[in-house]
Amino acid sequence: MKRISLTQYLVEEQRMNNSIPAELRLLIEVVARACKTISHAVSKGALGEVLGSAGSENVQGEVQKKLDVLSNEMLLEANEWGGHLAAMASEEMETIHPIPHRYPKGEYLLLFDPLDGSSNIDVNVSIGTIFSVLKAPEGMSTPSEQDFLQCGTKQVAAGYAVYGPQTVLVLTTGNGVNCFTLDREMGSWVLTQRDMKIPAETKEYAINASNARHWYPPVKRYVDELLAGKTGPRGKDFNTRWIASMVADVHRILNRGGIFMYPADAREPDKPGKLRLMYEANPMAFIVEQAGGAATNGKQRILDIQPQKLHERVAVFLGSRSEVERVTSYHNA
Repeated sequence: MKRISLTQYLVEEQRMNNSIPAELRLLIEVVARACKTISHAVSKGALGEVLGSAGSENVQGEVQKKLDVLSNEMLLEANEWGGHLAAMASEEMETIHPIPHRYPKGEYLLLFDPLDGSSNIDVNVSIGTIFSVLKAPEGMSTPSEQDFLQCGTKQVAAGYAVYGPQTVLVLTTGNGVNCFTLDREMGSWVLTQRDMKIPAETKEYAINASNARHWYPPVKRYVDELLAGKTGPRGKDFNTRWIASMVADVHRILNRGGIFMYPADAREPDKPGKLRLMYEANPMAFIVEQAGGAATNGKQRILDIQPQKLHERVAVFLGSRSEVERVTSYHNA
């Protein structure tokens, strides 16, 4: 079988659909190269002295792992000098990171969660990187946080890498979803799954069940139906799958179907959810919709939400369309 590299795929996609300008292609390749570097650091583990806490907190008030900080630096350094970007924003940083004046500026904005699933780092369970690309607004001279506050529908590309038994990169530029596997010997990304589609029917769901006592009634109603199995209203048995690493859970759903839920709950009634709209929910919603699935915050389509701030949080229900529509209808009842 002829091997198609990431670069060849991007060039051919541009020829066929005119959807990937040269600057965007180069930007995606730089992000992919940074993911390769992060994958190498992750695979070293204790040998690379990258495990454990960095002894600091991020803007969310979460304790940072050494690999969180390292991955953030790798993505910043890789993307600063290429000339494709005007600015970047990271889940790990309080505000945006404009491209230094010594480098040329481009017309894109990059957002990323440098290392998703940090709690899994030290126990050798799959973790990953999530990224989103936006076009800088017309006439923008000096980038500001406001320039990043665009609906998810405005994304021109999104993707994630999973650092697991294999390192994979899943990518959409708005024309379907494709998966590339890192060939460690050759150091190249090779197309291994084309036009991925989330199976419509599912018997799997992902939610942190330890929070069940805090769930709001629509979530409780939906999960109770799943737990009732064959004898309940759904008439079939469901399995729980929860990795506590969004990239790994979403990657499973992309391949096997299912629904991923991270709802708001009664512990912090003023918070609309825990996951970040700009760094996690929007890119994943873009990918999931491009694969035929759905993604809502329980009330509305995630990609239609107008962000109010850079680190905005949101409830997330994504995966097989029929399941997402069902739990969303319970919220809107």
